[in-house]
Amino acid sequence: MPASTIQITSADKKQFEAYVARPSSTPAPAVIVIQEIFGINPWLRSVADRLAQEGYLAVAPDLFHRQEPGIQLTDKTQAEWDKAFQLYKGFDENKGVEDLIATLETVKRLPECSGKVGSLGFCLGGKLAFLMSTRSSSDANVSFYGVGIEQNINEPVKHPLLLHIAEADEHVPAAAQKQIHDKLDNNKLVTIYVYPGAGHAFGREGSKHEDKPAFDLACKRSLEFLKHHLGLAVKSGR
Repeated sequence: MPASTIQITSADKKQFEAYVARPSSTPAPAVIVIQEIFGINPWLRSVADRLAQEGYLAVAPDLFHRQEPGIQLTDKTQAEWDKAFQLYKGFDENKGVEDLIATLETVKRLPECSGKVGSLGFCLGGKLAFLMSTRSSSDANVSFYGVGIEQNINEPVKHPLLLHIAEADEHVPAAAQKQIHDKLDNNKLVTIYVYPGAGHAFGREGSKHEDKPAFDLACKRSLEFLKHHLGLAVKSGR
């Protein structure tokens, strides 16, 4: 089915847009796709499209809307990097989680949604996926190389969480990784995979650390995790 956008209303009554990729069969479980610092750009939309091909209703909300709606940056120019970091520094993480929860509540009410909703995010979005496991009712949460998780490591994980950690991540140093392992390795709700030698953003197409074999493995594990906790689309005519 063709992609489109929907409008979300935040808890403080702000309107923002979300990209939606629909599966061929509905009702289906949904996955909230959480952006990096580059906004809802073509690569992130391609992730949502891939999830839709796998049978999920994929929704990617614009979390930079409070600063500048419609951001679509790449990692190809210094000017775009500067803009991305400016937005990252100005981002209110708590408001971002509130906007994700508003997205979750909106998605649950969509007729295409089966009622099961998870989250999946990268970098900034990886940290927010972790926070969705501690602060929301999200049924399953997948974090790819989340930055800053150790800062909130004492928040109790309440819902299933899958962490993909890049061993050589310059933004998640060894000390931070140790804090994550020390706190979460024995948590039955948490599954952690470490990718030896992988750098930050190893999944982003064209990034300097792109590692397709590692990302393909992480995607396979993520789809298995989502299927286990969310199920797959219910066929029409049931």
